[in-house]
Parts: sequence; C-alpha cells; structure tokens
Amino acid sequence: MQEILSKITWMEWLGVAFSVAQVLLARLNKPINYLFGIGGISLTLWVMFSAKLYAEFTLNIYYLVMSIYGWLFWTFGKQKQETPISSSTKKDWIKVVCIVVISFLIFYFALTYFTNSDVPLWDSLVSAFAWAGMWLMAKRKIENWILLNISNFISIPLMIHKDLYLYAVLSAFLFLVATSAYFKWLKLLKNSPHAV
Repeated sequence: MQEILSKITWMEWLGVAFSVAQVLLARLNKPINYLFGIGGISLTLWVMFSAKLYAEFTLNIYYLVMSIYGWLFWTFGKQKQETPISSSTKKDWIKVVCIVVISFLIFYFALTYFTNSDVPLWDSLVSAFAWAGMWLMAKRKIENWILLNISNFISIPLMIHKDLYLYAVLSAFLFLVATSAYFKWLKLLKNSPHAV
C-alpha cells in the first residue's frame, strides 16, 4: 500500500480532489460545479499525457471546453436564466450515437497508428462514452449520467493497468456518485415545472 501511495503525485491528489468536488456539486445540480471541474481538468491533463493516455488527454481538453460552455449554458442558456434538467430527445440520441461512434473511430485510429499507446481500444472506449456524456451534461440532459457511467466502468481497470490508482478510485467514486445523481436528477425532473 505504501508503494502505491508513493507513486501518487501532488497533481493527482489535487486533480482528484477538484474532480470529486465537481461531481458532488453536479449531483446537487449546482452550476458552480464547472469551476471546480476546470481546476481538476487542468491538473489531470498533465497526468494523462505523462501516462500515455492520449485519448484521455484529448478528452480532458474537451472537458475543459465543455466545462466553460456548460457553466455558461447552465447559468444563462438561451433564455438568460438557468436551463432546467430535461430528458434527451430522439434527435439528442442520434447525436449521442454519432459522438460515440465517430470519436471512438478517430481515437482508435489515431492511437493505433500515430502514438505509442499500449491501450488504444480501452482508451478510445472510455473517451468516446465520456465525450457523449459530457455533451449531454452541458445540455443538462439527465441521461448524461448513464453515458458517463459507462465510461467510468471501463476506466477503472484502465487506470489500474496504468498504475494510476488514485484515478481508479476516482472512477469508482464517480460511478457511485453518477448512479446517485441520476436518481436525484430524476426526482428534480419529475418535480420541475419546466419538465421536458
């Protein structure tokens, strides 16, 4: 155990702490979650690049952009007030499938032929589902938690394989929080006068 703890850098500790705060605030439906996300993402970028998890690195750049967009959309939206939680439409699901398939194919091809990644399949899968989940979260769609949990589930063994034990624990924690958050958001959605 001491050997595992000695491998964890301060950047991992701080990145994970910000990420935990972000997901707990997102579960509570608080727009400020994105500000914590931006801090955690910034630190995680370095960790993922150092571990040769290039799709995860790219995913975190996307997270950074979507966090800024999500914070603005959640706070102001088109109607200049907080955007309510809603369910995904058929059109949203078509976009989700396209995001997953296209991002997976791009990542897998790039990682296989242009990087020294030793886990192109798993890295691509984690990132593809997370890209779609983050897009749904930025739109404040309840199904974001399902897509993010598919990514979290695949991420746990990937992080262990890469000796990123703290991020493996974070992925397991995120899985539990996302499950809880789905049901919390479902309750909020049912009680919302703006339910869509």
